[in-house]
Amino acid sequence: MILRRAVELLISLFLIASATFFLLAAIPGDALSAQTNRLPEQARKQVYKNSGLNKPVMTRYVITMDNMVHGKFGESIVTPGQTMTKVLKEKLPASARLGIQQMLFGIPLGLIMGVLAAIYKNHWIDRFVTVLSLLLMSVPSLVIGLLLQSYFGGKLGWFPIIGWPEGNQLWWGGWSYTILPTLAGGIGYIAGYARLLKNSMLDVLGSDYIQTAYAKGLSGRSVILHHIIRNAFIPVTTSLPVSIAFGITGSVFVESIFVIPGVGQFFVQALTNRDVPIVLGETVLLAALYIVTLFITDILYTVIDPRIKLYES
Repeated sequence: MILRRAVELLISLFLIASATFFLLAAIPGDALSAQTNRLPEQARKQVYKNSGLNKPVMTRYVITMDNMVHGKFGESIVTPGQTMTKVLKEKLPASARLGIQQMLFGIPLGLIMGVLAAIYKNHWIDRFVTVLSLLLMSVPSLVIGLLLQSYFGGKLGWFPIIGWPEGNQLWWGGWSYTILPTLAGGIGYIAGYARLLKNSMLDVLGSDYIQTAYAKGLSGRSVILHHIIRNAFIPVTTSLPVSIAFGITGSVFVESIFVIPGVGQFFVQALTNRDVPIVLGETVLLAALYIVTLFITDILYTVIDPRIKLYES
């Protein structure tokens, strides 16, 4: 099973990297066209030769794949000397802290709201959670972030509008800079996980074994904790690792509007500039995290519900 997953991981990464490379190559222009338009023809050719963009697409593809196999994605074409290693070292801490804070704020609150909505079905609590979840899910994090900036940062002046902690405060400190971005991104987790757990719990509540548990004289608290919530958490287990993987690699919209020097904002810049080595590196990294989290999800299934077998005979 593990060997099969490892092979699937390698094949998936190869296909994703290949698709990303050819899609970027198919777009008219390149990373150097805007910078070299006013250069003399001889100088322009030399710049393209130094970057390797003068070679045919298939030649560049073979070179890129060979470097990727050895863990090398090359230097940035737009910013010479910038590599994926440097990008992760400089940008990932900000994105990781932002993502962790958003998840610690949004996911527990969303799960609590989902439990309450399922337990108090058709009560005002259920209606409140349902309406709030729909409202929060329908408003993009970009809009929420701009509203928070305008009111709490601009009108009230309680928090900084842009910026992020640096230096010794990169991981712990500078909290005033992190509150608005955390709220802007965490609200999506609240809505998503509240609806997910509520719907899952309602499905479990209608099962025969729940009625059997009540018939045996088990208390409502015992049934909810040991039967309903545990079985209802299986869909949550599917979403949680994926949320973690995407959370720590950066939120594009939130990082952009709050000018956070993270991976998400840098990825948008690299994609706009068609900086192939950086775009390819970040795409493969995100894909690898996503596939690994799917494998972790399969393992967590067996922990939550022993009836699910990871290894098939």
